[in-house]
Amino acid sequence: MKTMLLAFAATAVITVGAWFALGEVGFSSDERSAGDAVRLDDS
Repeated sequence: MKTMLLAFAATAVITVGAWFALGEVGFSSDERSAGDAVRLDDS
């Protein structure tokens, strides 16, 4: 049981870390799938 909970916790940590890391380097879905004609600048 302890091993299963540790695996769930590790999966959650890896998922959240990857979500933040990929968002910072520009691999978010809105940046990858939107064309230039529909992309809005953040400024």
